[in-house]
Order: sequence, then structure tokens, then C-alpha cells
Amino acid sequence: MSLDQYTIPTADPQRIMIALGLEGSANKLGIGLIRHDMSTTPPTVTILSNVRHTYHPPPGEGFLPKDTAQHHRSHILELIKDAMTEAKITPKDISVICFTKGPGMGGPLTSVATVARTLALMWKKELVGVNHCVGHIEMGRQITGAENPVVLYVSGGNTQVIAYAEKRYRIFGEALDIAVGNCIDRFARVLNLPNDPAPGYNVEQLAKKGSKLIDLPYTVKGMDVSFSGVLTYIETNAPALLASGEYTEADLCFSLQETLFAMLVETTERAMAHIGSREVLIVGGVGCNMRLQGMMAQMASQRGGKVFATDERFCIDNGIMIAQAGILAYQTGYTTPLEKTWCTQRFRTDEVFVAWRD
Repeated sequence: MSLDQYTIPTADPQRIMIALGLEGSANKLGIGLIRHDMSTTPPTVTILSNVRHTYHPPPGEGFLPKDTAQHHRSHILELIKDAMTEAKITPKDISVICFTKGPGMGGPLTSVATVARTLALMWKKELVGVNHCVGHIEMGRQITGAENPVVLYVSGGNTQVIAYAEKRYRIFGEALDIAVGNCIDRFARVLNLPNDPAPGYNVEQLAKKGSKLIDLPYTVKGMDVSFSGVLTYIETNAPALLASGEYTEADLCFSLQETLFAMLVETTERAMAHIGSREVLIVGGVGCNMRLQGMMAQMASQRGGKVFATDERFCIDNGIMIAQAGILAYQTGYTTPLEKTWCTQRFRTDEVFVAWRD
């Protein structure tokens, strides 16, 4: 979102504005419609629809870009129809079409962006390309009411500790190699756990039955974390640990979660101390994990703070978060010209100019 892409929005700022959001950066295909009533200050926000369809590969396998892209192409038109039917609107009611520009997997991203471009041309609507992480943050802020939190963004593709300053979401720390969600998902494959509803969810449920804590590599480097070492260690040693009869699959899942989440709590607490915040907002698919929320809440309470989180409707990738971030940008005059609606797998959170915040 460079400054030269700001223009005067065609929508009348005094009327109701409705944004269509399309998300498809990974295996979740989400369509959302959100309404902002601009006659109030701040605008009254109403979620009109938030529908999703997930691509599930076979147990023990991850999702490939080409298969995920094919899934999105197969389901997106029907999902858009369902969202508009639920919202009880027609194309003429839509003010702007928002889509995920990145980061994410190339094939799925471009499949969804192609549909966004086509609809914009057919319906004569403007486009707004949205940063996936900023979508998570803005939806989390809207749902929870968090004012100026330290944000922990944890998903299958990203792990970042973030705070807002001077029109940017600044990254205080991040994963140096693989994301925390990817680490958990890959271990789920070692145990051949189902991908439905999600491998991370199935690891979480199994971890609740574990009780023996295995000493695993713990790698925090300043504000950054590394998960590849702990994954390699547990992948390599899992067969022997299970064969010994001393540990169960539940113990392995329990130990992995405790180690990974402790690293995230440590770096988040350090960011809270640095900026003087007492709020933590957890966003991204891994943010649904109740153990992570509990560990973070325990830390925050010791600092006189509070944790904000959402349920699976908004933690897991969805279209409504893209609609929310897109409409906020659109209200400042931002649009994405058709020739710049390409997607990128590398789109850092701090590249976005956050014009809608003070």
C-alpha cells in the first residue's frame, strides 16, 4: 500500500458502505460481507455474512499449492452466492471488493484475485488489495475492542509479535525459520493425525490428555524465536520415545505445545514491557488454541493486563477480516488499480501504511 495509490473514493462517505472480502491465501477459502454505517462516529459495523470452505488433504499429508488452488476455483463462485444470499444484498449494494494480496501461497492467492478482478470489472467496483496479517489484526480489534495491544500473530505461515506505532504495525519479533502453526501441523503428520477439522486442533485435543513433560529444545534469540530445531528433535526421537512405552502420543503433543507456547509468551511479555502496554491480542489460526490463550492470560494477569482473543469464526482465515481491513483503507481514499492487483507471497506486515489509525 504505497502512498501513490491513494485516490478519492467514489463512495459517498455519508452513506452505508458494504465491502465484499475474498480470502484464499492457504487452504481456507473465505467470503465475507461487512457493512459500515458512516452516519455514526465511529461507524456502526455489522457483519452481514462470513462463510468458509476448507481444503482437507488426506491424513499425514500437507496441502499443495496446485491442489489448494483447484479447490478454491471449484468452490469460490458458490461461496460468493451463499454469502450474498445470507447478507440479502445484490451487487449494486457493494461499495468495494477486497481481496488478499499476500502473503500466502501463490496458486491459491492468484486464483482468488482473478475472481476479485473479474467481479470488479463486471460490477464496476473498485478494488482494495489487503495484507493478510493486517486483516487479522483489524478484525481482532473490531471484535474484541482492544485499543492498543501488543499483537501476537500466530498461524501456519506466520509468527510475529507486533505493536502499532506511527502509521505502521511494527514487527518486534518473529520466527526465524518456520511458523509455529507449520511446526505443529508437521508434527501432526508424524502422528498421522487427521487434517479435519485441522491438524493443530487435533494436536491440541490430544495434548489435553498428556501429563509427562519431555525436555525439548527451547530457542529464543532476543525478540525472535526458532522452531525448526524443536521440530527436528521431536520428529527424530518420537518413534523411540513411543516405542519405549514411557511416553504416549498425548505426552508428545503436550510437551510440544508447552515448549512452543512458552517461547511465544516470553517474547510477547518482553514487547509489552518495551511499549508499556497491558493488552495482548492473539490473532491467527493458532490463536484458537485454548492452552496458548491460558498461558498468555496467566502472564498478562501477573502484569495487571488482559488478553483478547476471538473464536474460530475470526481466528481462522476468513473473508470478513479482509473486508474489514479493506473497507478501513477504502474509507481513507485507498484503492488498488487493476494493473497493481498482482499477488505476492512475501508481503510484510510493516510494509502497510495504516492511514486509518491515529
